[in-house]
Amino acid sequence: MTYNEHVIDSANENIRIDKLLSKLLTDSSRAQIQNWIKAGLVKVNGKIVKANYRCQTGQIVTWEEPEVEEIQIEPESLNLDIIYEDNDIIIVNKRKGMVVHPASGHRSGTLVNGLLFHTEHLSKVNGEIRPGIVHRIDRDTSGLLIVAKNDQAHLALADQLKQRKVKRSYLALVHGAIPHEYGTIKAPIGRNPKDRQSMSVVSNGKEAVTHFEVIERINQKFTLIRCKLETGRTHQIRVHMKYIGFPIVGDPKYGQRKSIKGDGQALHAEALAFQHPQTKEWLEFKVDPPASFNHYLAKARESY
Repeated sequence: MTYNEHVIDSANENIRIDKLLSKLLTDSSRAQIQNWIKAGLVKVNGKIVKANYRCQTGQIVTWEEPEVEEIQIEPESLNLDIIYEDNDIIIVNKRKGMVVHPASGHRSGTLVNGLLFHTEHLSKVNGEIRPGIVHRIDRDTSGLLIVAKNDQAHLALADQLKQRKVKRSYLALVHGAIPHEYGTIKAPIGRNPKDRQSMSVVSNGKEAVTHFEVIERINQKFTLIRCKLETGRTHQIRVHMKYIGFPIVGDPKYGQRKSIKGDGQALHAEALAFQHPQTKEWLEFKVDPPASFNHYLAKARESY
């Protein structure tokens, strides 16, 4: 543990403690800092506080930074489903259940482990833990991801994502019969104040926009939809569909308790379209949903 101390000045009067430490510790994320606060590693005038505690001038903030545990990432032969590859990019059809990059509790079997076995050429923009990873999808979401093989390609693709030029569409099976054929959900997403391990629609969240269209209504109990992302917030489709009252089937975090038995949410990243970072050619890719998704569909159609 590393021990630190800071005296609050008038410029930081009434600032939240987690926000203050985010300003002071630029190498640590706000989520990391909030975890330290939860663990009781942050104190004000010797007392443990919560993340929303408001600092006052003259108070002494002390905190202990846990030693960073180094994660050794080993290449692994994981039989990745490579849809396309050239000197700049790789398009992967990630299987359901695979974590994108190593983290605590997931040291092996991740997409990054497989990519390191597959090629020596991966961008370094996101550091050693996430080489080549331009964007992510959840562990139990299957489908398409773009991987960058060099920094130039990575930065160009990240800029396209920022400018909302990358087209991404998902298939989702949701509970309930959505009455209208098309819809757009514009609702900001941020950390759930009651559960920091999940996301929710909150007034101070980041802008989030999801477009959807109905493909099929099934027995007035389920709806198969196609979602198109305008933004890319954590768990965006899952949170937005819950917000409008049509949660995704099988979603363990945002779904209904009583649902079709299966393995995680019925969500599949079916299509990607973007401009190649080097050739500037417009590329489009599409993959069919896996057997696990079709299992959900079959069970929904059996219900009466």
